[in-house]
Amino acid sequence: MKTTSQKNNSGLGSKSAQLSSTPTPTAAPQAQPEKKDNRLPIDTEARKKNRTLPTEKVLALLQQQDRRLWELAEVVGKWIWVSFTEQPAPTVRQTLAQLGFHWNRERQAWQHPCGQFRLRGFQDPREKYSTYHPAEAAN
Repeated sequence: MKTTSQKNNSGLGSKSAQLSSTPTPTAAPQAQPEKKDNRLPIDTEARKKNRTLPTEKVLALLQQQDRRLWELAEVVGKWIWVSFTEQPAPTVRQTLAQLGFHWNRERQAWQHPCGQFRLRGFQDPREKYSTYHPAEAAN
């Protein structure tokens, strides 16, 4: 049975209708709003210097700057790791960054190389190196 009405689900119509219609201008992609950097300022030269300090000096700086950070510190080999259960406040992150720590997303910890920049590998370094919490050792 022939029908006289044209059913066109695509909404494109016939080829001649497509050619005669003027194309609709495409909207220009909207520029993404620039993300504002909310991080607190850090003295990058002091940070670079702090990254080369030995473990004992970094622990002393941690204890001097914020005793709570020192109590959370874990020494893994010669590196220092600081882990939190929740995201720390911006001022705490600034303190850690200023002291030379960096965030390790894989291990979910702030780490300080203590001048030893070759602690890499696929295994957990705690399996290879001795670890201790200096706050527990001091008690």
